[in-house]
Amino acid sequence: MSIKVLVTGSRGQLGKTIEELYLKNKLGLDFTFVTKTELDITNHKSVKSFFSQKKFDYCINCAAYTNVEQAEKTPEIAFKINAEGVKYLAESCKASNVVLIHISTDYVFDGEKQEPYLETDLTNPINKYGESKLLGEEYIKNILKKYFIIRTSWLYSKKHGKNFYKSILKKAKTEKELFVTNEQTGCPTETDSLAKFIIDLIIIDFRNYGVKHFSDGIVMTWYDFAKHILSENNLINKTTLVKANKYVTFASRPKYTVLKTNLNNV
Repeated sequence: MSIKVLVTGSRGQLGKTIEELYLKNKLGLDFTFVTKTELDITNHKSVKSFFSQKKFDYCINCAAYTNVEQAEKTPEIAFKINAEGVKYLAESCKASNVVLIHISTDYVFDGEKQEPYLETDLTNPINKYGESKLLGEEYIKNILKKYFIIRTSWLYSKKHGKNFYKSILKKAKTEKELFVTNEQTGCPTETDSLAKFIIDLIIIDFRNYGVKHFSDGIVMTWYDFAKHILSENNLINKTTLVKANKYVTFASRPKYTVLKTNLNNV
């Protein structure tokens, strides 16, 4: 009997990556991929109706508002999707006995710590995006017992969506100089790695529920990451990479958000 898995926000870079992996696997997983048009998680009635009509074992929530700058200007949109929508999903997962796998962020931390953040460390977001994601986490913890909140950092896909990796490649082909900040430190995480981690949780029927940290584990600044991207694509001599010490941003950004991963038991 196959395991039935719902994936929300399937048009995002992580959702597309999971779908890509699913099309190649024969792991006994029966996926249902839904876009925002097919299931708007901010519509409470629609979410309840959708779950009542279909049977799932897991729900992977890839639906999120990730525009950090715009979230600072119009926080109500971020909170509607990242908090209230997550609350509706959690309620329906509880009613239908579905395990929720929710993707969260390193931005729930303030970046003042000088060593990797543990799952148990106190959260203290310094921008509206981080606040909205943290509230979503709190809703899940208050509503569900069977859940995974996976905090990840600097998520990117080489194929899908808009992200730092693809932006650097595009700019390197048209601009003589690239100014990239070296004031923030974290761990870039490829969607392929995160998708495989999520699918492994399901396949092995992992039941140590709660908050998990996941990244690709290589610590670097955005400048370091840009240099890596250029080198990987043989563009290192095509443009000049310049360290930008004064990163202009409307939203406050944590300076250090390396996540401590403890995945030996997964």
